[in-house]
Amino acid sequence: MIDSTSMIKVKDLVRKYGEVTAVDSVSFEIAPGEIVGLLGHNGAGKTTLMRILTSYLPATSGEVLIGGKDVRENSLAVRRKIGYLPETPPLYPDMNVRDFLAYAARLKDAPAADVDRVLAECDLADAADKVIGTLSKGFKQRVGIAQAILNDPELLILDEPTSGLDPVQVRQVRKLITNLKEKRTVLLSTHVLSEIEHMAQRVLIIKAGKIIADESLNTLLTGAEGEQEIVIRMNGDGDDAVRKIRDLRLPGVETIEVRKLQQSLESVFIKLNE
Repeated sequence: MIDSTSMIKVKDLVRKYGEVTAVDSVSFEIAPGEIVGLLGHNGAGKTTLMRILTSYLPATSGEVLIGGKDVRENSLAVRRKIGYLPETPPLYPDMNVRDFLAYAARLKDAPAADVDRVLAECDLADAADKVIGTLSKGFKQRVGIAQAILNDPELLILDEPTSGLDPVQVRQVRKLITNLKEKRTVLLSTHVLSEIEHMAQRVLIIKAGKIIADESLNTLLTGAEGEQEIVIRMNGDGDDAVRKIRDLRLPGVETIEVRKLQQSLESVFIKLNE
């Protein structure tokens, strides 16, 4: 039995569909307040893993604790701790924003006063009386996030939250998600690797149902396999320094530093999935 000190604890998790193993002996932990990026190709097991975490789908074997509660034994209690934004937000286009959020609050047994709270938190006050179907994609994403946090969840799971947004909308949603970490743990799944670089503190990469990388973003981008840069500081002017380097006149070298060049997350992801 695993303990309950982290927001998410997963141990030896397996999910099979017949003879196909979609999630294969996965184990990891996520601490409260972390923003963690979940990456993987289509079919790698991301969606299955997220569905198990939200208690939508049962595991074949293994353990999952959310906020100290087992998702198999306490699914209703776990759902109260989670806010979930699927890739296509579950919105009603004919309702206005306030009425939709009031309806979602009733479904989640959240206090009616929480509607005003999430309108403010997601910067939607000016759009509260607008019909959802008339809103831009960026505002619809904000409404989706607002419904996800209505029950004041400890854990927020976001699937492709900036998909289809223009650059300005991406920045707005990115800022909103980053601000949410002050109160919540965030698990973010996206194909836009630059979003992970801007928002996540840590990255999980899944391939063929297995976790193949679990590192802080900084460690992953400056890993041991990255290129190195050699910096040589020399006395004299630039031309003189170049001549000394070419002639290997080492007495003219003041210091030599070796720095790791930071890779892009895209290059790391491709390398790990080759």
